[in-house]
Amino acid sequence: MAHYGLRYVLPAAAVAACVLVLAAVSLPGRVPLPLLLAPAVTTNTADGVGADPSGCDIFKGEWVPDTAGEPPPYSSESCPVIHGHYDCMRYGRPDLGYVGWRWRPDGGCELRRFDAARFLAAMRGRSVAFVGDSLARNQMHSLVCLLSRAERPAPWTNGSYVYRFERHGFTVAAFWSPFLVRAVETDPDGPTGSGSGLWSLHLDEPDAGWASHVGAFDYVVVSAGSWFYRPSMFYDRRGRLVGCNTCLAPNVTDLTLRYSLRMAFRSALRAATGAARRNGARAARTVIVRTISPSHYENGTWNGNGDCLRTWPARRGEWEMNAMEKDMHRIQVEEFAAAAAAETARKRGKEAARMLLMDATEAMAQRPDAHPSKYRLWQPDKFKVSRDCVHWCLPGAMDACNDMLFHMLIK
Repeated sequence: MAHYGLRYVLPAAAVAACVLVLAAVSLPGRVPLPLLLAPAVTTNTADGVGADPSGCDIFKGEWVPDTAGEPPPYSSESCPVIHGHYDCMRYGRPDLGYVGWRWRPDGGCELRRFDAARFLAAMRGRSVAFVGDSLARNQMHSLVCLLSRAERPAPWTNGSYVYRFERHGFTVAAFWSPFLVRAVETDPDGPTGSGSGLWSLHLDEPDAGWASHVGAFDYVVVSAGSWFYRPSMFYDRRGRLVGCNTCLAPNVTDLTLRYSLRMAFRSALRAATGAARRNGARAARTVIVRTISPSHYENGTWNGNGDCLRTWPARRGEWEMNAMEKDMHRIQVEEFAAAAAAETARKRGKEAARMLLMDATEAMAQRPDAHPSKYRLWQPDKFKVSRDCVHWCLPGAMDACNDMLFHMLIK
């Protein structure tokens, strides 16, 4: 039996809201994953897009009231895998309005709601891995809870972030890798002594915690962003220091997180598309890039009085992302396009990976009402920030990302 290890979270305070909130969620140590017997996916060309082939762009639109009148799709009682950090119902959120919306694409298009039975039937004998930070796990838990309406995974709760749906031979797993590349915390105090941490990022070296195992998976969803705000030193494949982000070191060029994010995504997508299966053959897999979701702090900063108290989605264009978030989104789209072009240029057939873009940024930018805020598990001995305006309540807006996943994969 093959075993695949997930890694510990390295605790550190952060210098931005999203960084600190992401750091708060603990993750497991090394745990075994089950042997995956999934066949390769049948579609093996590089699409380079995530929109519907009919021309329906599911990523441009607005949130509208869900008039179906159905109850929330799940809760912590029906789906105990929901982490306390985004279990808003359990921790006393007084309103449920944030679950009463659906994403409606422009142009008269309809985004189908997630159909658990149909998804599992189509994914029989296959596997999906979510690679990234705790927002990647946020989406993974949403998927597991949605699927549990058709089949409960076994074991139901195992602390390993690996869920096996035995009747369908389908596996869902999450790999913790907030920088996507090899990262070492070299100074927990950080350059200012504030506890922000200082990291060494080896930008040409994909994190082996996921890269050495991703060949076993048919679908790989890559997403990351918030941890790149941390002070960090950048190294190339030869181990040479090439720059940094807010390191305050003399004679070291501050290239900003734009550089590290771009290079990390470039390395990660190269690894995800090129990973071989256990028999050494290059896999024909589907690699999906989910773009960033912005935080929504208002009336202050993450370490001040900032909070997210809205109870209604924002109108289109009402919420303005900051300049860095816009740049991060642009970089992710550009690196996706470059990776998709490389796969298209590759010899057709089993060698090419299928590339899909889940450009969820616009949809998530319109949901300042859907964060946990104070309605979550808070461990003040481990975490100083009590308002979480980065993660997403479950159930809630993150479920729409899996509606998008369903639309993209199940034609």
